Amino acid sequence: MCAPHLLLVHGAWADGSSWRKIIPILLGQGLRVTAVQLPLTSLADDVAATQRALALVDGPVLMVGHSYGGAVITNAGNDAKVVGLVYVAAFAPDEGEAVGELGKEFPPPPGLAELRPDAHGFLSMTVQGVLENFAQDLPAEEGRLMHAVQTPTHGATFGAPTGQPAWKTRPNWYVVATEDRMILPALQRQFVERLNASTLTLPASHVPMLSHPGEVAEFIDRAARQLRSPK
Repeated sequence: MCAPHLLLVHGAWADGSSWRKIIPILLGQGLRVTAVQLPLTSLADDVAATQRALALVDGPVLMVGHSYGGAVITNAGNDAKVVGLVYVAAFAPDEGEAVGELGKEFPPPPGLAELRPDAHGFLSMTVQGVLENFAQDLPAEEGRLMHAVQTPTHGATFGAPTGQPAWKTRPNWYVVATEDRMILPALQRQFVERLNASTLTLPASHVPMLSHPGEVAEFIDRAARQLRSPK
């Protein structure tokens, strides 16, 4: 019996280094890991990049998505290889829903006020936004590093409707971050109920995989072990 390959999908204003603290832990547990690098140019482009990474993996796959990456795995996770989905403080849209439409019944998350557009429609997060709203439970030097390596994200990405959601046909896990200022915890709990997901709740910012890497890695490892399949 072997555990599924882990395909890690980062969110907006980030890159694959979002997973830098948990990848060594997961590799140390004998798991196979790939971190996808999203272009963040459109939902279709990001799903395509994830599908290309998925095509290179043999055997079953457990997809893990952070933040906007949850929308990506919701769409890309319909591949027959995918046996489960883990959402880390992530969006989990239903069919026809766009990320930008989710949570409008709540006050705007504080972090959204710290996004700045360029002339081409790409949004970037300010240093203040990262330090105070995106990763406020990390040391300031880590927050500044995250700001420096962020990938600007096209605004149209958040208006693209979701196709058939993979979470309707696969087991799901969800990490709730109770101090999140990007995706409000109340909205995350709605996703947990929607997905009927096994849940880990952490007193974390929007990046629990960086502020609580041990707990998040253990949760992902547990999900992978529960999905063991024959070689």
